[in-house]
Amino acid sequence: MDNIKTMRDSTFGFSRVPDEKILEYANNCGANHYGRLDLVVRKSEGVWLTNIQGGKYLDCLAAYSAANQGHHHPRIVQAVVNALQGNYGSVISNIVYSDAAGLFLRKLANMIPQLGPRFGNNGNKVLPKNGGVESVETSLKFARYYGFKAKGIPDGMQEIIVFDNNFHGRMITTISFSTTEKYKKGFGPLTPGFKSVAYGNLDAVQKALTKNTCGILVEPMQGEGGMYQPPDGFLRGLREIADKNDLMLIFDEIQVGLGRTGKMLCFEHENVIPDGIILGKALSGGLLPLSAFVTNTKLMDLVFQPGSDGSTFGGYPLACVAGIAALDVIVDEALPARSAEMGRILRNKIVDIAGRSSHVKEVRGRGLFIGIEVKDGNAMDYCRKLLELGVLANDSHGHTIRISPPLIINENEIDYLIEKLEKVLVN
Repeated sequence: MDNIKTMRDSTFGFSRVPDEKILEYANNCGANHYGRLDLVVRKSEGVWLTNIQGGKYLDCLAAYSAANQGHHHPRIVQAVVNALQGNYGSVISNIVYSDAAGLFLRKLANMIPQLGPRFGNNGNKVLPKNGGVESVETSLKFARYYGFKAKGIPDGMQEIIVFDNNFHGRMITTISFSTTEKYKKGFGPLTPGFKSVAYGNLDAVQKALTKNTCGILVEPMQGEGGMYQPPDGFLRGLREIADKNDLMLIFDEIQVGLGRTGKMLCFEHENVIPDGIILGKALSGGLLPLSAFVTNTKLMDLVFQPGSDGSTFGGYPLACVAGIAALDVIVDEALPARSAEMGRILRNKIVDIAGRSSHVKEVRGRGLFIGIEVKDGNAMDYCRKLLELGVLANDSHGHTIRISPPLIINENEIDYLIEKLEKVLVN
């Protein structure tokens, strides 16, 4: 057994245990449920990750948008430290209130435009959870209950329309409507009640409707599905279908919200207001698990009453303290506008590379949410080469290099990334 003093006797990162030992511990003692790159990160700050030798890696994943504000943003860190030192960060029972939770709920509810506007200008309400998939499942409960209570659909017959190549997490219900076989094979019996249709195809949505349809769950841009944005007018068309058929339209913005695509919320690109929205990841600046489902007050009160939902750590004080600071940073530092500007610069430079590359099939994306699809369909090969050059990236759906750095990236750091991409994709 390692001496605990040795584990913590470090001036650089948490420990000085060699990388090969860390890899051994992780592989022998942990589930091998990720295909990992052999990088042991000892420190993360801003847009940079550091290994035990002090080698720097530009983080172009931002933990799938969890670190939009940059790693260890000092304002968020200080808020968390203050909470721990001030003894107001610990979890408390949800049968009482905390001021941190109350303030966080108010900030988030008021930051988002009025959701479900056809139900009235009642304000928004927030139901907080931990990981994003918990809030996805909350949204599914929401849509199903609305179908049961408001539309009179027999309980157990409710149906929700989803989209091919969706990614909403890996719990049993969410993998049940995934179209990626490896996510669900062998994990049956799967949860019924979902119809998956082609992303961006309004005719397919129309054809999938039945008398038992109660909701539509969609990513305003797909991340894991291949970094796709839908055709212009698609979200507006979904809104029209939902209004005409009395359906709950729910946007999953866990990856694409909170400034990632150049707007505070991705749906603002089409100015289409959903009935409910799911947020997570960057909601706490990447320091603590925090997610939320937000909807119109009237709808929230219709669906959720005491006993219908709960979570020990959902919305606990420390997470809410981080959430307040994280939202303040996004607003005060104008990160959506920064994402739009830096994303424009970065995308233009990547398009230039693509024009000179024999490997690139297509470049797509908005803000700092950019995909580079490669012709050979093996994006991970390019990601491994990028890692050797000091850039951390990952593939999306196998065929696309995902480029989504923290929103605080600057032009010098963009030039660093472009230099490495050029070496991998052109030279």
